[in-house]
Amino acid sequence: MRPSGRDLDQMRPISIETGVTKHAEGSCMIRVGDTHVLCTASLEARVPPFLRNSGKGWVTAEYGMLPRSTGSRMRREAASGKQGGRTVEIQRLIGRSLRAGIDLVALGERQITVDCDVIQADGGTRCASITGGWVALRLAVNKLLKAGDITTDPLMDPVAAVSCGIYAGQPVLDLDYPEDSEAGVDGNFVLCGPKLIEVQMSAEGSTFTRDQMNQLMDLADKGVSVLVEAQLQATA
Repeated sequence: MRPSGRDLDQMRPISIETGVTKHAEGSCMIRVGDTHVLCTASLEARVPPFLRNSGKGWVTAEYGMLPRSTGSRMRREAASGKQGGRTVEIQRLIGRSLRAGIDLVALGERQITVDCDVIQADGGTRCASITGGWVALRLAVNKLLKAGDITTDPLMDPVAAVSCGIYAGQPVLDLDYPEDSEAGVDGNFVLCGPKLIEVQMSAEGSTFTRDQMNQLMDLADKGVSVLVEAQLQATA
């Protein structure tokens, strides 16, 4: 029995509210159970130096957790003068995941920065950030298309991510914090349509077989299909 009472292949409740900030070209609040992430996409008429005069655009991401997004207050990373290794790793994951789903030539020489701020954490914050980040990106690109700044839609299939793991000896979908903290195997699966972008899997005091990995992949496919449906409804 899962702590939440969910079935092994059951996602937490998902909601995506768009247009939640006034100034960002694209924004949403994604809620996956008790994990809530504010995602914004900001357009800039510039690209990094290595892309100047290349005809290509760029998508990058930043990630952070508010001090009381967790059970006890965390110190702001700005107070220490640098980002932690976990933060850097997650924002790089978000950025390369979103770039995998966009044609940078069709985007043109402009940059879109996707900011993902965790308001409340209960497991799966990086996956929720990727899923919500794509929605914010979609909304920002829609503005470019509507204004005629680009003529070809650069976005391909939706990009979404979900966590799966082995908890109490059973493969489970969409780990919340009680499961994540006790899982023998933990994995994050990022997909663009039917294709994989990235899989992060590690044993946490246990090991896993090839068959178990395939079971987790099947669960991830099911979970991402639910997330993509929510993304498309939010951006329709």
